[in-house]
Amino acid sequence: MAVNSDVELWATAISTHASNGRKIIFRFAKEFNPAFARTSQPIRIIIAWKYESETGMPSTEELQRMDVLEDALDSVLYQDSFATLALVSTGEDLREWTYYAKSEDGFSARFDYAISELPEFPIEIHSECDANWDMYEQFKAGMNEIVN
Repeated sequence: MAVNSDVELWATAISTHASNGRKIIFRFAKEFNPAFARTSQPIRIIIAWKYESETGMPSTEELQRMDVLEDALDSVLYQDSFATLALVSTGEDLREWTYYAKSEDGFSARFDYAISELPEFPIEIHSECDANWDMYEQFKAGMNEIVN
C-alpha cells in the first residue's frame, strides 16, 4: 500500500446494527499532516462496491480484489497530493471509499490509468463538490459523540 503523506494517523471504528448484530467497519483519517490544506481537494468522490453475503461482510476473495483496487489507486492518486483517501466503510453488503481530490476530471484520468491493466470491478463512482469536507466532518463529529 502506498503511503499517503497527507494523512498522519488512521483510526478504526466499528458500528453494530442493533436489530441484526451486523457490523460496519470504518477506517478513517484521524489526523492530517499540519501542512496539508484540505481546501486544495474540494471534490468528494465515493467509489461503491456492492456485494452479497450472509454476514454483511465481503468474502476473502472479494476482500482481496478490493485490496487490489485500493492499492492500484494508491499508486497514482497520492502523487503530488492529488487526492486523499479520507474514509473507508465496509459492511451491510457494501464497501465505500471516500476520496477528496483536486478535480473530477483528473481523478477520472488517474483512475482509468490505474485500473487499465486490471479486470473489471463491480463498482459505481459518485462525485460532487464538498470543498469544506462536510461529509467527512459530519462523520468525525459522530465519532466524537460516541467516544466522548
